[in-house]
Amino acid sequence: MAGAGGSKPQDGTASARKVVFAALFGNLAVAATKFVAFAVSGSTAMLTEAIHSLVDTTDQLLLLVGQRRAARPPDAEHPFGYGLEAYFWSFVVALMIFLIGGLVGVLEGIDRVLHPAPVRAPLLTFAVLAAAAVFEGLSFRTAYREFRRTVRGRPVRLPTFLRLSKDPSVFATLMEDGAALVGLILAALGVAGSTLLGWHRADGVASILIGLLLIGVAAFLANETRSLIAGEPATPPVMEEIVKAVEAGGAVGRASSVRTLHLGPQNILVVVGWTPAEVSAAELQAGLARVRAAVMAVEPRVRDVLFDLHPPVA
Repeated sequence: MAGAGGSKPQDGTASARKVVFAALFGNLAVAATKFVAFAVSGSTAMLTEAIHSLVDTTDQLLLLVGQRRAARPPDAEHPFGYGLEAYFWSFVVALMIFLIGGLVGVLEGIDRVLHPAPVRAPLLTFAVLAAAAVFEGLSFRTAYREFRRTVRGRPVRLPTFLRLSKDPSVFATLMEDGAALVGLILAALGVAGSTLLGWHRADGVASILIGLLLIGVAAFLANETRSLIAGEPATPPVMEEIVKAVEAGGAVGRASSVRTLHLGPQNILVVVGWTPAEVSAAELQAGLARVRAAVMAVEPRVRDVLFDLHPPVA
């Protein structure tokens, strides 16, 4: 098997880090505000939202840890780099959301439903929810812009991107910020039901619904990162471009197969099954170098291209 590797500027990593930092600072400010509002209002839904934002802040720190560790260069122990570390830390994030955010929200909500109490200072609570919505919206916008940059004009819808994306820093932040915006709406409805309609259990019901929402997000993230850790190929649009680049260099033979594997968000391994034509060794080497360069040109995340040479069939 012949192979080649090389490092490329990690523009995608820098953009993903920007998304995480935007979410980190936004969630930290929102969490502090929500805890103050909970202390004043006594709203269980507000407490759940405060815990939600605190968990999201911790999650962003863990994603940054994953990015930093994944960016380490290859060495003797990890010849293809440490990119898979990003997926491990994203799985830890999913567990954090489930155990702390989701379950605590459900348990607090059940307690409030069983022991209903009025929400104090509803105007302050609504003001905090509105301010939190602004911060979460700005964070979501940053992540959404990164989604648009990542797809590079391809007709990829957001749900498809969340399912196919290989960068947990982006899709986890999109999911968390989206869930936060929905959670704020649920919290506002709970407070409104308690203060305007006099149904004080509404606050607890809202907390339960927020907790269930977080459990759903955690389940989605856990499943996606599990699949990435197990090994996923490049997305279909990227795969199509790589195959076209390989087929364009067929002067010194032909490709019998093209396989890809994500070894991290910014690290794609390409393995090409290649049947050489009847050319000299020097011509074959030069031809495969052209194929390698063409593949790396169409997809900057390709870090290694390996050729599995097959003898021609007699």
